[in-house]
Amino acid sequence: MPQFLPDLSIRQLEYLVAVADSDTFALAAEQVGVSPSALSQGLAELERRVGVSLFDREGRRRVLRADTEPVLDHARQVVALTADLADWARRTRSGDHGRLRLGMIDASAVQHHGEAMRQFRAEHPELRIHLRVGPSGDLLRALVDGSIDLAVCVEPAEPPRGVGTEVLLAEDLAIYAPDGRRNPGPSAGWGPWVLFPRNAHTRSGIEAALRRRGAPVEVVAESHQPEVLCEMVRLGLGWSVLPVVQAEWGEQPLVRCEILARRRLVVARRAGAAPHPAGLLLEQALRGGSTAGS
Repeated sequence: MPQFLPDLSIRQLEYLVAVADSDTFALAAEQVGVSPSALSQGLAELERRVGVSLFDREGRRRVLRADTEPVLDHARQVVALTADLADWARRTRSGDHGRLRLGMIDASAVQHHGEAMRQFRAEHPELRIHLRVGPSGDLLRALVDGSIDLAVCVEPAEPPRGVGTEVLLAEDLAIYAPDGRRNPGPSAGWGPWVLFPRNAHTRSGIEAALRRRGAPVEVVAESHQPEVLCEMVRLGLGWSVLPVVQAEWGEQPLVRCEILARRRLVVARRAGAAPHPAGLLLEQALRGGSTAGS
């Protein structure tokens, strides 16, 4: 027998995303522009069509069940892709590139592609670019939920569902000692370390490379901000492994001991999304204006 798909509406899926991202049903209803009762009815119909209970009751409140993640992930992708299609159709009708919501890690926004971004803005004054700088994980989550259109980030071990990536460049990660030495000596004497947080995409690669070298991995401080890690090294708080382009940039560059590993930066976009004309132009500009080779 053929398998019939549930007749889900995009509006109902939008309701589910709003509830997941809001503190109360009232705020979720306000976000999607309906009354709380209409929101509740729409979600009840979504449950009926999916055939699975999505909420638990806590007194008079309804809260999302912990096992609804597959439905919520699907809802986020459908809502984001539908918004992409609507935006593409509007741009096609008007001939206007409109706006581009871009996410970049700090190394890309400042060191690798700062000049390319400046030139791109000058060449496309009609384009409204909203730039969000943050850690790779935050940018990928924003890409999935539709908050940004394009991200330049560290290559994840496994891209989130619904996200496609393409390598933009590769860059060196080097060891820096607090005493400024150029020769780090035996790896058994390296550390303690000041590193990116454990949930950062670069951290796992650094730890794996250190263990391959037989170095102890004792971490005494963490920060997402490389300039903070550089200052910790200068203050003698510990050793670090940092992108060369950031550690040796500016008026007080750190002294490199040796190259430890490499990381790859990627362009990430929603898989299957309608193409963003300005996004395609920006990707070309970034590839042509990078400070590092792939």
